Amino acid sequence: MELTVGAILEGKVKSITNFGAFIALPENKTGMVHISEVANAYVSDIRQHLTEGQDVKVVVIGNENGKLNLSIKRLEAKPVREAAAPRGGFRSAPAQNAQPRPARSAPTPPPAPKTADQLFEEKLKAFMSESDSKISSIRQYSDHRTKSRKR
Repeated sequence: MELTVGAILEGKVKSITNFGAFIALPENKTGMVHISEVANAYVSDIRQHLTEGQDVKVVVIGNENGKLNLSIKRLEAKPVREAAAPRGGFRSAPAQNAQPRPARSAPTPPPAPKTADQLFEEKLKAFMSESDSKISSIRQYSDHRTKSRKR
C-alpha cells in the first residue's frame, strides 16, 4: 500500500513525546503527528489531546525519505473566524445612476461572548507576537555589534 500525501488512514497512538506523537499505521508503518498538527487551537501539552493506545484518524501531509508526516487537525472542521469590523475611512458620494441596495431580511445576531479559553488564547497570541518581535530586534542589534567587533 503506497502512502501518498492526502491519504486518510486510521492508526493507533504508539508513543507520545513533547514535540508530537508517533502513530502505528497499517502494514507495520509508523508516522509522526507534530504537536502543531494535533488540533486547530494552540496545544501546550499534547497529552491533553492524545493518549497512548488511542485510535486516531490521520491524513498524510508529507512523505520524505520514508518518514511519514501526519496531521489530525486537517481532518477537523476549521473554526469559524469572526469577520473583521469595518475600519473608518472616507466614503464616496453615491453615483447618480446607482441602484439602491436591497434591504437585509434579518439582522445578524451579535457574536457569542468569548469564553475564558478564547480570551486567554488571544492574549497568548498577542504576547507571543510581541515577544518574537522584541527577540528579533535584540538579535539584529547583537549581530550588528558582533560584526563590528570582528573587524
